[in-house]
Amino acid sequence: MAATAVGGVNRLLARTGDWLRDHGRLLQGLQWAVVLVYAFLLVVPACLPLPPDTARLFDDLTIFAQFVFWGIWWPFVLLSMVLFGRVWCGVLCPEGALSEWAAKKGLGRPIPRWMRWGGWPFVAFVLTTVYGQLVSVYQYPKAALLVLGGSTVAAVAVGFVYTRGKRAWCRYLCPVNGVFGLLSKLAPLHFKVQEDAWQASIANKSVIRIQAVDCAPLQPIRHMKGGSGCHMCGRCSSHRDAVTLALRSPSEEVVEVAEREADGWQTLLIVYGLLGVAIGAFHWSASPWFVTLKQAAAEWLIERDVWWPFESNAPWWLLTHYPELNDSFSWLDGALLLGYVFATALVMGAVISVLLALAVRLAGPWRRQRFHHLAQALIPLAGCGVFLGLSALTVTLLKNEGVPVFWVNDFRLLLLAAANLWSLWLAVRIARRWAAGLRVLAALLPFVAALAWVDASWGWMFWWW
Repeated sequence: MAATAVGGVNRLLARTGDWLRDHGRLLQGLQWAVVLVYAFLLVVPACLPLPPDTARLFDDLTIFAQFVFWGIWWPFVLLSMVLFGRVWCGVLCPEGALSEWAAKKGLGRPIPRWMRWGGWPFVAFVLTTVYGQLVSVYQYPKAALLVLGGSTVAAVAVGFVYTRGKRAWCRYLCPVNGVFGLLSKLAPLHFKVQEDAWQASIANKSVIRIQAVDCAPLQPIRHMKGGSGCHMCGRCSSHRDAVTLALRSPSEEVVEVAEREADGWQTLLIVYGLLGVAIGAFHWSASPWFVTLKQAAAEWLIERDVWWPFESNAPWWLLTHYPELNDSFSWLDGALLLGYVFATALVMGAVISVLLALAVRLAGPWRRQRFHHLAQALIPLAGCGVFLGLSALTVTLLKNEGVPVFWVNDFRLLLLAAANLWSLWLAVRIARRWAAGLRVLAALLPFVAALAWVDASWGWMFWWW
């Protein structure tokens, strides 16, 4: 019965993939509609006066745009990666659509070696996250226009210069490409490639020559094992009767594919990016430790008659500067924010790294690839944390509108518990590929400690401070 049901779902999914392939023009129209909405909500609020304290969600466009971007858009784009893979990238993303359009009109130059560097997803995520905190991107429309709009302009520029009709920006430089790629590894949907059917199609001399797939994110479709780089646009559906949209186990890519494909840059993004820099960025504004650090630094400077760090004369595009709302960062604020975020990243990442290394060693001989593979088991907890951090603004805005939010902390606890169990399940399956019995149990002890270490960071933010 279960096999019949799965077969029925897969047939429906296969037809859905073909529908996506056959309705490219409709999807392009949808993408341009998203571009227009995106541009309106990004540009218009930046041209309006800042709203007063009495402004509310449905009577002020700036507050409404803030809620749409940071309260709904980004948290649920992240959630969509876990549920459906990178459908957002292939069907809805305005940057992807604009970059591909520009590439069709542009210079068509080959992708340079510097752009292919594997560290860009980590570096771009860290720089964008930290810079966004310095200019208060979640609070102010000009900052949002600078960060999001600047990314869009860069996407168009890269598309215009490099490739012919492809998405080089999305593949290599997009600040959230790495995060989306990690989260989509958990999705129960993917375009499954049957290499034997592909090879049979090539070997069949009676088959009419088949045109190559126009894969915008430049994926090697024939050899594609996972979905982390696939934009789920459907253009390759049924190609050579070998590519179909289908169900898979949510553990398949992390446990099996990542055993070979996990690398150091992905580990850095998980351990020091999502579980380090992102936590520090969400923490600092709520942290009493940050306040204590600032007071101590201020006293030290005053004792030595050093006053310039207290000045709040930086431009708004470098540090938050809105004196009309009594919200301006001094040079000291900016320096301490940077120090707090990067110190959090170093401490969080170092402890997690040590515990992961211990888990690998207890499971058997040390191998670096095993370390990178086990780090992938933390993806559910890392993704859950970013979702919780972003949705904190959602909760604040809803609270300001008088919406009851008494249930929120219980819901957060439930999400964290589910993410912990998912990560633990992945770790068990990974460890069983290396060892059995007591060795697996021994390896899980430091991994559980790593989970508890991450949980504590959210405990401070939501319950203990």
